[in-house]
Amino acid sequence: MEKENRLGDAVSAIGILLNFLLAAAKIIFGAVFGFVSIAADGVNNLSDMGSGIVSIVSFRISAKPADKEHPYGHQRAEYIASMFIGFSVLLIAAELLRESIEKIVVWETVEVTLWAFIILGISVAVKAGMFVLYRVAAKKLSSDVLSAAAVDSLSDCIATLAVVAGMLVSRYAGIPFDGIAGIVVVVFILFEGIGIVRKASSRLLGQAPDPELVNRIKEILLGGEGVLGVHDLRLFRYGPKKFFATAHIEMDANLPAVATHERIDFLERKVYSETGVELTAHYDPVDPSDEEAKELESRIRAALEGVYEGMDLHDFRLVRGERKKIIFEVGIPFALKERDGEVKSTVIAAVRLLTDAEAVVTVERE
Repeated sequence: MEKENRLGDAVSAIGILLNFLLAAAKIIFGAVFGFVSIAADGVNNLSDMGSGIVSIVSFRISAKPADKEHPYGHQRAEYIASMFIGFSVLLIAAELLRESIEKIVVWETVEVTLWAFIILGISVAVKAGMFVLYRVAAKKLSSDVLSAAAVDSLSDCIATLAVVAGMLVSRYAGIPFDGIAGIVVVVFILFEGIGIVRKASSRLLGQAPDPELVNRIKEILLGGEGVLGVHDLRLFRYGPKKFFATAHIEMDANLPAVATHERIDFLERKVYSETGVELTAHYDPVDPSDEEAKELESRIRAALEGVYEGMDLHDFRLVRGERKKIIFEVGIPFALKERDGEVKSTVIAAVRLLTDAEAVVTVERE
């Protein structure tokens, strides 16, 4: 972890230095020669420098170990840092939009010099190199902050090219295109800022996990010795590399409790070693020799097939007493429009046509 933090700090420090140099050159040139679009591009680089500083701070906070107040660590600090960067970008875009509109209202033509093209050409080359640097580091560290910086650098390349296009129009067509080019830059900045805020807020709110990771965990569990089925797998993310999960594992109820515990324990360790996810598994006993329960489950599955698209039946149990009870859960997609109560009533009605046993049904979104 310490080695990864050093890499993150180094990449952020390089970004801070390069953005400072670009910002200084563009802001000074834009102010001296009256190019609002170049100055706007420079202010954008200045905001990127501030984002780099925020990145370093977030890496420091994220690296702090878990404590009493934060038992799951501090890695979500990266998401907060990303949101801060996004909001800062949006505030800067609003100010640049005002300046660009003023430039259009005045409708003045400024003289385009060769130095303007040289500065912007260097800027595009530097930003393209920064995009590659951030992209590689973001993948290596699984960092949302560096990923946002990579997107930012790519957007800067496009925005700077828009400024170049505006200058060419101004120079050869005699049209004061500087303010319009400034607005084009602002549009790119706005899209970038909104994207960063949306991604970070989605992670903070509990974004759905990567399907590949979920499928890999299921694959490991289903491949375990004596495992008959897996359901209710839930994945919780507390940072770029901090995952916890819970799952229900179905195993033969006739196996000794100690042997079952050892197998589940082994699977928890295997999931962590292969995916980095800390899994807590719940044991669901299943009696494969209970022919009545198996036959009843098969009939109910057949009756419910196709009632709701994507519905799944699991954790089926037959409880015998003064009155038989069948207990099971049905998983339905989040996209299903019907309410949970309506689904439950439909399922119970279908079961009553097959048996007089009392149906205890739990509906959950998956």
